[in-house]
Amino acid sequence: MVRFATLAYGGIAYLFFFITFCYAMGFTANFVVPKSIDSGAVVPIAEALIVNTLLLGLFAVQHSVMARPGFKTAWMKIVPKPVERSTFVLFATAILALLMWQWRPMPALVWDVESTLWSAVLWTLCAAGFGLVLLSTFLINHFELFGLTQVWRRFSGATAKETPFVTPLVYRHIRHPLYLGFIIAFWSTPQMSVGHLLFAVMTTGYIFVGIFFEERDLIAQFGERYRKYQQDVGMIIPKLTSKQDTRKQAQ
Repeated sequence: MVRFATLAYGGIAYLFFFITFCYAMGFTANFVVPKSIDSGAVVPIAEALIVNTLLLGLFAVQHSVMARPGFKTAWMKIVPKPVERSTFVLFATAILALLMWQWRPMPALVWDVESTLWSAVLWTLCAAGFGLVLLSTFLINHFELFGLTQVWRRFSGATAKETPFVTPLVYRHIRHPLYLGFIIAFWSTPQMSVGHLLFAVMTTGYIFVGIFFEERDLIAQFGERYRKYQQDVGMIIPKLTSKQDTRKQAQ
């Protein structure tokens, strides 16, 4: 029963994430969903600024704290190891859902691209950005990233394997293509409102803060192999010079 419950818990957490992430794409792109980043009742600018900043800050703090190894070690004294990642995903998704639900629109336009051609280019870039995000998750093991592999191991009785250091496909040229995808998606819009700009600026800033902490953890985990990778491969923009050694999967 415990194994079935663990598997069900991980599956529900993943389904919640998947539905919320799909909604989030429409939310940021003002596309299809009933409530988007620029829709809803307009409130005084001060209220919108405070509420939206707090919501984004809550999302950033949850991600930064719960993703750290020290927190995970302490957290797993309460939460069983097989569902630790699923629990992280559940908390992150719940806060993202709260953010979208309580977001206050700030509809004044910063820019408005009227050209049909350039609008199409920006929408294409937005879609490509989200596509890069999804591709990046599958390249580094999508199902482990979102906790399904861990609960399946618990269910099947399989032994956990040590995570290898690999640089598949785009990771051979960019260390963080997933974050690059988000940046492209959030900034590529033909109609940039003040609210959307606040969202793009704060999430971009958080991405770079997150990269700092994530790379510190990766150095602690992989040591010299990751330091070499940092030297040879650009963070979110490919370096002009390439090093063949770091374009292969680390042995």
